[in-house]
Amino acid sequence: MNIKEAVAQRFRDICAERGIKPNELAVRAGVTPSSVYSMLDPRRKEVSVNLVKKLCDGLDMTLGEFFSTALFDTLEQEIR
Repeated sequence: MNIKEAVAQRFRDICAERGIKPNELAVRAGVTPSSVYSMLDPRRKEVSVNLVKKLCDGLDMTLGEFFSTALFDTLEQEIR
């Protein structure tokens, strides 16, 4: 798993835990639904740190809370 996939998975997990749909997350974060769906799309290879911050703000959580999970501890090496 790479960082983009891990970020998307983390948002999916949080939304599932809280019963939030992607459209609701977009509204809470003040971003367009297409931004959220683009971030969740496995075909997209990049994710913006600014978008992650806005989505975390919409979920009322810090970046530290978002990234504080074992999911990010086991990522593949990015430098090859």
